[in-house]
Amino acid sequence: MNKNPEVDVYLAQKAHPMTAEIERVREIILSAHDQMEETIKWNSPTFMYKGNMASFFMNAKKHVSLMFHKGAYLPNPTGLLEGEGKEGRTVRFADLQEIELRKEDLKTVVLSWVHYREETK
Repeated sequence: MNKNPEVDVYLAQKAHPMTAEIERVREIILSAHDQMEETIKWNSPTFMYKGNMASFFMNAKKHVSLMFHKGAYLPNPTGLLEGEGKEGRTVRFADLQEIELRKEDLKTVVLSWVHYREETK
C-alpha cells in the first residue's frame, strides 16, 4: 500500500470529524491496486493512477465524500457513483458500517479507473 506521509500529516492536522472513516476509505482505495498513489492536491487527499482519479471533499462533515474526476467515463454497475455532471461523479459514505458494506463496490470503481487509464494511455 502506497501511503504518502504527507497525507498522514494533512489528515492529522485537519482533525476532521470523520477521520476514521476517511482513513478506512483511503486504505480500501490504496489496497485495490498496487500502483495506486496519493498526494495532496487542491488542498485535499487525492488518489492517482496515470492521472488524477479521485479527491476527498474535505468540507463535508457528516459523511465521507469523494469526487471521481472522470467518473462519468467509468461503468457503474453497483450504483456507487452518483451524479449527472459532464465528467465528475461522487461517492458518499455515511459511516464505517456503510463503508464496509460497499468496500467491494469501491474497489470495483477503482479497478475500473485502472482499466480505463490502461485503455486510454
